[in-house]
Amino acid sequence: MTEATAITGDLTFYLKRLRLPRVGEHLARVARRAAEEDWSYEEFLTTLLEAEVFARDQAALERRIQTARFPSRSKTLENFDFSFQTSVKKQVMLHLASLRFVALGHNVIFLGPPGTGKTHLSLALGLKACQAGHSVLFLSAVEMVTQLLAGEEQGTLRRVLGQLLKPDLLIVDEVGYIPFGRPAANLFFQVVNGRYERGSMILSSNRAFSGWGEIFGGDVVVAAAMIDRLVHHAEIISLKGSSYRLKGKETLAGQAGGYATSGEQ
Repeated sequence: MTEATAITGDLTFYLKRLRLPRVGEHLARVARRAAEEDWSYEEFLTTLLEAEVFARDQAALERRIQTARFPSRSKTLENFDFSFQTSVKKQVMLHLASLRFVALGHNVIFLGPPGTGKTHLSLALGLKACQAGHSVLFLSAVEMVTQLLAGEEQGTLRRVLGQLLKPDLLIVDEVGYIPFGRPAANLFFQVVNGRYERGSMILSSNRAFSGWGEIFGGDVVVAAAMIDRLVHHAEIISLKGSSYRLKGKETLAGQAGGYATSGEQ
């Protein structure tokens, strides 16, 4: 056994003890290159640690994305068709993608007809937040209310609320597609109130604020209190136009009244 081989074996042993598996995977290759190019000790160590840090960062990002429960990873700002959806300015979305609103605990609210890009933009900002190291949770309004009602019935409401209040960014999609009763409205308000000035929210809705009383069991007082907290520190973006899914299908769009009836871009 040569001295170099012995040293490499010792390094591999210590790397395992220190739980630096990626460094171990790159050790032989980097050692050969360092010898060939006469690297300094600092260059050699930096190159090895870069591989470990990069791999850890990628693994952490993957965990954040899985925890967020995004229905799709393909909805990004880069592939959003701003030429079709002209009611939202690319510059505004790029500003939101800086994620200053998350750092400040502010909100983003997308309002508009089905298919105009609300979910796509919500997911795009959520992915940006994950990439920046923020914790994110995505769910539909129906999913959130279902969890809250089940928690109340099973005596686990406090735990469910904790899960909804914990993420840096909570994304609630499709508010208004299905109306809720007053108990659900009160639970929804608890989430909004609990996150007020503490954690950011992104909400999308096909209904203007004037229709939120009807959405939340006809309780205009709860709806007003909810809206007041949501919009106090919020960027409100109104999307207009036809459904993206009906792009190029003018005849079908006309038969459907110009909008799709379910889902989002």
